[in-house]
Amino acid sequence: MTTVAIPSSLRAHCQHHEFVEVEAGSVRAVLGAMEARFPGFRAALGDSFAVAIDGEVFQDALYEPVAADSEVHFLPALAGGR
Repeated sequence: MTTVAIPSSLRAHCQHHEFVEVEAGSVRAVLGAMEARFPGFRAALGDSFAVAIDGEVFQDALYEPVAADSEVHFLPALAGGR
């Protein structure tokens, strides 16, 4: 199963899990599985995020494949500055 690392900013939406395992073949399927398991996850993530798959960062990753042994990190956009 694909391992999803949950950033601390989203853990409240995922019952405070640090990692979750899902069955998925693409980032889009990972998002669907996360939303099914944790309703509201997708909205909490927002529209501006990057995805790291096995350490490689992608900006537009919805159709990137993930393997059963992949680790996926969602990197929410950072706000702040002047």
